[in-house]
Formats: sequence, structure tokens, C-alpha cells
Amino acid sequence: MNGEADGTVLDNTTEGLAHTALNGIAPYFTMFPLSFPYAILKERAREGEWVLDPFCGRGTTNYAARLLGLPSVGIDSSPVAVALSEAKLVNTTPERVIRAAEEILEEVPVPAEVPEGEFWEWAFDTEVLEVVCRLREGLLANCRSHARKALRALLLGALHGPRGKTKRTYFSNQCQRTYAPKPNYAVTFWKRRDLRPEPVDVLGIIRERADRYFGGERTRGRGKILRGDSREEAVYRRFPAGASGAIRWVVTSPPYYGMNTYLPDQWLRLWFLGGAPEVAYGAEGQIRHSSPGEFAAQIRRVWMRVGQVCAPGAQLVFRFGGIRSRKADPLEIVRLSLEGTGWRLTELRPAGTADAGRRQALHIARTDRAKEETDVFARWEG
Repeated sequence: MNGEADGTVLDNTTEGLAHTALNGIAPYFTMFPLSFPYAILKERAREGEWVLDPFCGRGTTNYAARLLGLPSVGIDSSPVAVALSEAKLVNTTPERVIRAAEEILEEVPVPAEVPEGEFWEWAFDTEVLEVVCRLREGLLANCRSHARKALRALLLGALHGPRGKTKRTYFSNQCQRTYAPKPNYAVTFWKRRDLRPEPVDVLGIIRERADRYFGGERTRGRGKILRGDSREEAVYRRFPAGASGAIRWVVTSPPYYGMNTYLPDQWLRLWFLGGAPEVAYGAEGQIRHSSPGEFAAQIRRVWMRVGQVCAPGAQLVFRFGGIRSRKADPLEIVRLSLEGTGWRLTELRPAGTADAGRRQALHIARTDRAKEETDVFARWEG
């Protein structure tokens, strides 16, 4: 395994891993490479040990646990993160996913609500938007089955992205895959280039994506994804049976100081999950970034809550770094966040920069090179 105690960096590829297509079901700009949690758990975790990620994002740690047959819990305050992470633990087939889509379209022949305005006219073909709204309404009414949870994540991944030269694989006009387009900028961009939204085969895209992400999956997911604030005790009371007090591995990556645009950057996917049809510039339920000390105090609350559901000697491993627009020292934030929590810092290991793994610092950096990142190891001593 790369990343032994000699200080080498964990490999940022997935070479040698099992079938991993499901991990890419939808982009999420704070993702760390699958090899990070996978390598740690493969090397050190034992059969049946519970894994927790209190900042689960798109569920990469939970998927790594799935690949290794380990049960896991994920927590995140973002509805988008929860929807994507839930798809990493479902057990379904492409046929069931496609059937779920067809059933919804039968249940909702006409959408009750279709967003209006210049952005929506330029972002989606009229008929495509109507179908998307029908699927949205059906999933908002009922998204309990594994097939429907898988479908929801597929649709979130296909909602916006680039227009292929020979094949259409996204529903939208020309867009980025990771960030939702900001309406004013997007409309100006499309108009200047006369990029009209084109019709696409929504069910065809669903079929292709269902085959890609679930057709080759041979592992089974075990565990639960919880929507909630990992600083608050209430979310930990909703753990699945057998998990509370038995967590042996906490593998995660907290938000970096200064990264607080998760919700506005995902506004279109938030709309699909029941939110407003416009950008919401808020940070409800998010870690506060008013100062490095306040930020560290917020993370400290998470580590303290996490410890309460861990078994003695549990291991905490997290990747942390910084963004160029903030001058705070990431390692000082790490040390402050662990003080008085019951977690004893055991090792700091260099993890390179986001340039290699397309990790979160790269996406936010305002210069050509991202800051160095560190893998932090700690032991729960209560």
C-alpha cells in the first residue's frame, strides 16, 4: 500500500481496485480520490468494522467501505451530498432503475409546476424540461426504494453538463458538470454564441447511465446516510442499529477554511431536490468561516461528537489543506480542532497537492498551483 509510515503519498489512482464506476455517478467539487479511503481501510480495517464519514460529500468513503464489505455511516448537511451518497449504498440493477423512471412518468403524466423565465428557456429544451419536472415531482413524492434513490442520483449527474459533439449525455444546454450555471452569466454566454437548447432522449440517457453505473456493480452496500449537522448530537441518535459506540474508522475530509459556497454552487441540483428555482445565497447549516479560530472550534465540535459513537482506540484519518485566497495555516487549524477532544494526534503525512487528484483546493484556488495537503491521523482515547 502506498502511504506507509515512511511518509510516501497515497496513490491517487484507482488502479487495482474493484469495479468503481458507481463512485462517479455525479460530480461533486469537494471530492477526494477513492484511493485515499480505500487504501487506508484495505490495509488496516477488519471484517465487520464500522466506518464513519461526518462530512461525507458524494460518499467516496462510504463507497470505499462498500468495496471492502464494511458497513458505513455518512453524514452531511447538504441535500445534494446526501442524495449522491445514498446512491453509493443502494443495491439495485439497471433494469429496476429504468423501470422506476418509466413508472414515475406514468404516475406524473403532466407536471404540476414548470419553472419559467429566461434562464429556463435557454437552459433546457421545452419538452426535456417537462420530462425532468415530471421525474422531479415523482421522486419528491416517493424516493424510498433503492431503485428510485439510484435514479435520483443519475438524474442529478445528468442535469447539467457539456454538449457532446456526437452524443448528448446531459439534459442541459452547454454547462459545467460540477458547478450549477449562474443564470445571468449563462444566458449571456448562450445568447452570444447562439447556443439554443437541444432536445435529448431523457430515457435514453437514463438507460445508458444506469448500465454504466449499476450494470457492473457486484458489491453490496451496507449502512446509512444521514442528512444533518455533524456538530449536533441529534444526528448521531439516528445511527443504524449496531453502529453507535462501534465506529472503528472515521475517514473524511472537512471543508477547508474559506470554502463556503457549497449551496449556491449546487443550486440547480438543489432545485431538483425540492428547492427554489433560483440561486439561494445562504449557508444554513454550514460550518462558520468568520476566523481560523472560530472555524477550528466548529470542527472541534464535530470531532467531539464523533468520539461519542466510537469504540475505544478508534482511528480518525482526514485529509486537510487550504485555499490560496485565505492565509490561515491549515496545520494550525488541525491542531486547534483536535485540542481537548479526546483524539490524540499520532501522525501528519504529506498528501501532495490537489493538482494530481483534482481535489477541493484546486477547484477553489485562484493561482496556478494549489496548496499542499496533509493526511492527519489520530486515535480515540476519550
